[in-house]
Amino acid sequence: MSTAQMTVQKLEAAIKEAFNSAIEKGLLPQGEIPQFNIEIPADRSHGDLATNAAMVSARTFHAAPRAIAQALTSEIKLEGTGLKGFEIAGPGFINFFYAPEFYSAVIQEINSKGESYGRSDFGGGKKVLVEFVSANPTGPMHVGNARGGALGDQLASLLDEAGYQVSREFYVNDAGNQIEKFGLSLDIRYLQLYKEGIEMPEDSYHGQDIIDHAKAFAQINGDKYVDAPQEERRKALVDYALPLNIAGLERDLLKYRIKYDNWFRESTLHNSGAVKKIVDMLTEKGHTYEKDDAVWFKAEQFGADKDFVLIRSNGLPTYVVPDIAYHYDKLVTRGYDKAIDVLGADHHGYVPRLKAALTALGVDASKLDVVLMQMVRLIKDGEQYKLSKRSGKAITLVTLLDEIPIDAARFFFNLREANTHFDFDLDLAVEKSSQNPVYYVQYAHARICNIIKRLAQEGISPRECTARELEKLDAPEEIELINKLAALEDEVVTAAKSYDPSRITRYVYDTAALFHKFYNACKVKSEDEALMQARLSLCIAARTVIANILTMFRINAPETM
Repeated sequence: MSTAQMTVQKLEAAIKEAFNSAIEKGLLPQGEIPQFNIEIPADRSHGDLATNAAMVSARTFHAAPRAIAQALTSEIKLEGTGLKGFEIAGPGFINFFYAPEFYSAVIQEINSKGESYGRSDFGGGKKVLVEFVSANPTGPMHVGNARGGALGDQLASLLDEAGYQVSREFYVNDAGNQIEKFGLSLDIRYLQLYKEGIEMPEDSYHGQDIIDHAKAFAQINGDKYVDAPQEERRKALVDYALPLNIAGLERDLLKYRIKYDNWFRESTLHNSGAVKKIVDMLTEKGHTYEKDDAVWFKAEQFGADKDFVLIRSNGLPTYVVPDIAYHYDKLVTRGYDKAIDVLGADHHGYVPRLKAALTALGVDASKLDVVLMQMVRLIKDGEQYKLSKRSGKAITLVTLLDEIPIDAARFFFNLREANTHFDFDLDLAVEKSSQNPVYYVQYAHARICNIIKRLAQEGISPRECTARELEKLDAPEEIELINKLAALEDEVVTAAKSYDPSRITRYVYDTAALFHKFYNACKVKSEDEALMQARLSLCIAARTVIANILTMFRINAPETM
């Protein structure tokens, strides 16, 4: 538990003791103390912490909130809480102010914990599976996958930081319609190498990658498969090309600094009978019916907008059945406490259907959470940018990472909440200036390293400061920075609760801004040796917080720039 959280906990206990004391002395009538909140005010000039304890007690104690607040403040004891005073505001809010020892304790905590500062046990070690990207293996990853990759990977890191046991998973769609189309496309491109007059259907894959695969297959096998049965030829082509594509996805994602714990293949669900089992289970429970020679799920009975088909009239399952089987496997077979999917916003209608099926199967559908992600537009020279300047083709994940730094990609894609549209400024991403958010944050880290290096050249090394020495940090810029550093663990927990890693990206940017503000206002080197060491301790604490966040999100924390 952080210093800030312990202070809140101590204040809560002090307020409850004040209630009991006021009741005992007759300042308040007998009554059960209601639940109350303690929070940081939007305007810190009004206080560092504020409580609505008096406001929510009016009905219980049959008194005006302000009168209750006066009774509480007459009895409250703040010794040992890290708070030095209070004031009653408005109709009965009570604002509290941190004592100097609070700020000292924050810096000592950060510099003592180091790399572990900001970690929390909030998640209690619960098992969470984060599935993200899961791009179609029949082609290269697009820019949407770049956002989904950064979002999913950093969400997983955030949940780990908040105390969950996290696994990352890529779901490989190696079965179904897209693989049929993949085989058809490869088949035609292969035959075109040996026969004339064969046209590609409009709904097939027309990319250069299909042509390249067909040519490479032909170099190995020649015309061996030209006169083979179509099914045999297509299987041979898919068996050759699909593993190469999947290996390519893994290679490209590793370049993006994303390493999965598991690559789960859809085909395993078909081969094991898990897909058929889902339909059988729903049927046995009486949740299906037949119509137009198809098997339908009674989805409306479980909160979906309409019933939907599970088995087509041709006997083949629809795409949703293996998805149901996959999530059943996550939550039941493998026993995850929570499954989180990062999906495009176009899956909005799909989620209630999936949850309805899980509910019908007896699974707690609240264990499945879905983060819906909006589209990204690449902007260059103030205009939408769709074609790579190097290849002249549509921008893919790989071409994007060839054109901008990976640090910028991972930082920029988490500057906004997932449910907001995002314009990614390619010019800004490569700019080395304070206008570039990731450069601005990294520069703050490098600046601190440079301060320490310059002082070392003068024979000045950081040392451990006493609490009394750290209490010399009382300039507004110093206090503001320490307050921000103190909030990291709470920010991590809040961001983890809302599945919003962008909150931490914004937090580290604000931390960098406050450090630059402190640096410009407060000279670190000083003739007052104690003050100089206190400011060095603050610099090191700020460096630790920035480095911990950048490292958590797999973004470099450079020592020089």
